[in-house]
Amino acid sequence: MSSHYETIDQYIRAYPGEVQERLDMLRRLVHETVPEVEESISYQMPAFRYKGKILLYFAAYSNHIGVYATPRANEAYADQLATMGFKTSKGTIQLPFNKPIPVELLCDIARFKASSIEEDKKAGGKL
Repeated sequence: MSSHYETIDQYIRAYPGEVQERLDMLRRLVHETVPEVEESISYQMPAFRYKGKILLYFAAYSNHIGVYATPRANEAYADQLATMGFKTSKGTIQLPFNKPIPVELLCDIARFKASSIEEDKKAGGKL
């Protein structure tokens, strides 16, 4: 794998076909859910910014894709993530390759994070 990525396309194409399909699906999901996002690479991971703030990151690993939507989003959806059997930590959701991607739940998380960014911008605070 390359150790330096400049675009999300470069990042995705560095992985095997089945992983590429999952990464492409996540990318489309983010764009369809929050069309105003801007793509970037941050911390050598695909990152999506909304109104200047990070909406989420994702990264591929040997057995899963990590989705990083911040602790606030994970806390808001902790029950659903647990019920669906996804491993989480403070700001990470692990999507194992042997399970379907929880499309609706990830859309909800992306909408929640976008809404949080909007509310924070109105309040003049920082996430």
